[in-house]
Amino acid sequence: MSELARTPLYDLHVELGARMVPFAGWEMPVQYAPGVMKEHLHTRAEAGLFDVSHMGQVILRGPGAAEALEALVPADIVGLRDGRQRYALLTDETGGILDDLMVANRGDHLFLVVNAANAAADIAHLRADTPPDIEVEVLDRALIALQGPAAEEALDALAPGAAAMRFMDVATLNWDGTEIWVSRSGYTGEDGFEISVEPARAEALARALLAHENVAPVGLGARDSLRLEAGLCLHGHDISTATTPVDAALTWAIQKVRRPGGARAGGYPGADAIERQLAEGAVMTRVGLRPEGRSPMREGVELFDAEDGTAAVGRITSGGFGPTLQAPVAMGYVETRLAQPGTRLWGELRGRRLPVAIAPLPFVPATFKR
Repeated sequence: MSELARTPLYDLHVELGARMVPFAGWEMPVQYAPGVMKEHLHTRAEAGLFDVSHMGQVILRGPGAAEALEALVPADIVGLRDGRQRYALLTDETGGILDDLMVANRGDHLFLVVNAANAAADIAHLRADTPPDIEVEVLDRALIALQGPAAEEALDALAPGAAAMRFMDVATLNWDGTEIWVSRSGYTGEDGFEISVEPARAEALARALLAHENVAPVGLGARDSLRLEAGLCLHGHDISTATTPVDAALTWAIQKVRRPGGARAGGYPGADAIERQLAEGAVMTRVGLRPEGRSPMREGVELFDAEDGTAAVGRITSGGFGPTLQAPVAMGYVETRLAQPGTRLWGELRGRRLPVAIAPLPFVPATFKR
């Protein structure tokens, strides 16, 4: 792992006994001594601290930055208010999803957080496909996620003002003389925050948060099981260039103003294909899945509409054991005609066909503070 990048919290992870693994070119903690199950449940009950510094952090600055980014995504960026954040999708000419990202309006610039595995490609895309007077600045900052019902109390004690924020608010707060950029968001379905901080201060901030009696370190293993229970997509698995926002049931991320008939409809890559699907529907649809029994069905499991069916009608893209539910959960794509909750399918697991039912998403309701 000597060629892997390390975050500013690497030494702290090692000190805390983390098991480090390669992930998207980085050496990251997959779990600590308690294990994925306990870390997952601790986040749901109290608060988990996650190192997400491997994510790309980018500033877009210049006249017309919002318009420039809006030309690349089907989201309403021009109408995004100062101090607010929005989920968006970078699309290609076929309507496929290049990446999903968070976009914050921080007054004189847009602040983007992109997936680690796609960061280099996203940055190249932004530089190539925005006007030359738009500055694309790649930041060297740590990113810490604090998630769970105790997150508000823990962060507000260190950085007053956090408690006043609502879901998808962004703010600049002061912690111990250091400016931190805070968003009330995350990827667990729990209330919480993501905190961007200069690298030299990241470890001290993490230690200050961990000093709170309800905060514990949590690795990538539990982050994945939490986002799966929350019905949230993982790029490269649940969404990719082979899936459109309509296929992926992410049409909520296309605001009315960007849809056909809206004031700023279309104009982004793949708009024709996506608008056609908005009107006609998709052939395949992302759904939640609840395997019967205790055996998880993981990515790649093919789905059939009969126990003796010969043609697959879908495939699982994410799956595992849901610690909150104490049962296996999964997401995947099925033919839209079969996407109604309660529909029974069969997954082929180790040569056997086992029943699985279409289920509503999310599996665990979100607890965002709105």
